[in-house]
Amino acid sequence: MCTACLLAACSDTRVESGPQPFPGSGPGGKPMRTATETAVGMPAAAPALVYPVTARGPVADNYFGTQVADPYRWLENLDSPEVRAWVAAQNALAQPQLAQSPARPWLKARLSELWNYERFELPVRRGGRYFYLHNDGTQNQSVLEVAARGGEGRVLFDPNTARSDATVALGDFLPDVAGRLVAYALADGGSDWQVWRFKRVADGADLADTLRFTKFWGVSWARDGTGVYYSRYPALPDGRGDDAGRPAVYFHRIGTTQDQDRLVYAVTDHPTHVPAAQVTEDGRYLIVTLHEGTDKNGVDLLDLERTGAKPRPLFSDWDALYVFIGAQDHELYFRTTRAAPLGQVIAVDTRDPAVRRIVVPEGSTALEAATYVGGRIIARYVEDAHAVVRVYERDGRPAGSVALPGLGRVEGFRGEGADTETFFSYSDYLTPLKIYRFDVPANEATLWHEAHAPAQAAEFVTEQVFFASKDGTRVPMYVSYRRGAPRDGNQPLLLYGYGGFDISVTPVYRPAVEAWLELGGTYAEANLRGGGEYGEAWHRAGMLENKQHVFDDFIAAAEYLIAQRYTRSARLGVYGRSNGGLLVGAVLTQRPDLAGAALPAVGVLDMLRYHTASANARQWGSDYGLAEDPAQFRALYAYSPV
Repeated sequence: MCTACLLAACSDTRVESGPQPFPGSGPGGKPMRTATETAVGMPAAAPALVYPVTARGPVADNYFGTQVADPYRWLENLDSPEVRAWVAAQNALAQPQLAQSPARPWLKARLSELWNYERFELPVRRGGRYFYLHNDGTQNQSVLEVAARGGEGRVLFDPNTARSDATVALGDFLPDVAGRLVAYALADGGSDWQVWRFKRVADGADLADTLRFTKFWGVSWARDGTGVYYSRYPALPDGRGDDAGRPAVYFHRIGTTQDQDRLVYAVTDHPTHVPAAQVTEDGRYLIVTLHEGTDKNGVDLLDLERTGAKPRPLFSDWDALYVFIGAQDHELYFRTTRAAPLGQVIAVDTRDPAVRRIVVPEGSTALEAATYVGGRIIARYVEDAHAVVRVYERDGRPAGSVALPGLGRVEGFRGEGADTETFFSYSDYLTPLKIYRFDVPANEATLWHEAHAPAQAAEFVTEQVFFASKDGTRVPMYVSYRRGAPRDGNQPLLLYGYGGFDISVTPVYRPAVEAWLELGGTYAEANLRGGGEYGEAWHRAGMLENKQHVFDDFIAAAEYLIAQRYTRSARLGVYGRSNGGLLVGAVLTQRPDLAGAALPAVGVLDMLRYHTASANARQWGSDYGLAEDPAQFRALYAYSPV
């Protein structure tokens, strides 16, 4: 909801005849001005807000001879009474202002309508059963269900009733190969920490097994269903997980307690490599992927059939990204950026890992993901920031492509080599999620479920444009707006960006964006450097010492929208989350004149100290760098918003 509220608070939807009414608002639909007609010079100016005083402390750090003041260091202690009082004072100022926005009642009602529709998530097929998440449109969280093909779903787990205060979330699930047992992960109160539980599918009964001290990584079932491989952190004396400790891979046998779990793999030669394990389809090997950052990793191989076998390194140079996608006979398949910045698929011979062959060579577009299903490789590409899906035989011969409804985002194609079907989803800015069943041998997709959201897609249009950044780089951007809207520079516009960690920003339906378009707003997403839209070279052009390129791209996107009269500065809002929050924070400090409103949501804003926020935060250094390094400090210090 915050996306639409941002622009409702920073802009007005005036047309030449006066303020445009919010749909359905006001007695008899009478026009209502937004809160910011005041802020941009409209009548009835509101009194200036008086913000709470934020204390400054005498804290400073010396970085390689540069003295850097940090007067707000005390705000890092989130549990201190002083910080709690400061947060309460900020909320006491902000909440009444937000509550009086004329758009708020309509937004609340419309967003409820747009969210409250029946929807499914991608099913997983195991043992002739289909496991999936389902929401009837009124539930706070989706429910885990199981069904036979063509049959009605049966509830296996409902997180909405797991606890009276509804603070438990279903984070992940995975059935065993036979579909007899299902592992599912619960997170408490929004925590990253997860607790894995197990159910019998036949009667829905919970087993006694419980796995704690896990986060981020899932489980992988032994092929006979006797247990799971999983990564866990050490335990602290008080019973909590130690996220500063070194996680290791364990095997849990169903019917035993966690303290009996067998250590399978531990990293002993590096302090920050994190292992995650996956069993091959034949049950012979355990693929151990070593993680640190997002652009490169290592992979080890453990033979599960040889008693006392030691892990063998498959990829130990940490020179590229290697993602295991499946196995057949004596070959292991990986998606990799090694010698292929746009990505390719290779096969590794388990009898002699030095023997490797290219299965799907690097093309002209970025290979975002690949899976091995039904004896074929299904490759998902990003072509000018939208999905393209191609199918290949094991020998690399093209086997066709998957027809898509438009320029949008595609997820899915999970499965195994022996499967004959898989599922994928499609969405774009104006199309709520559609799920398709894909017959792999026939290379044919059929609609499995279509969300019947109360959207008004026919009233809007999306176009793709390209603009030149500061250094001349060609950057794509999508712009969505109401059909027939005037291009007069008077439209409120929300510009979103991310630009980091090799993540491609592709079209997807969001109820908040739909509501914003219905309010008369324009919505734009810029595909900035740092993302994965054009492969690893595009990613590297926006990371480490090149991070300023991301901010330059975003500024150029805003300037293009203004120059092309989609909007003007006073009617422009800029928005990003997490890494996108950093983007907005940096642009706000570098170009405070650019936009009428800015929302750096959950932004990474103190670039000299972000890595101290948690053990996981240090891994973001692959994209940002660390202030502990002199060259990286200079780059971070140059743009750090705080």
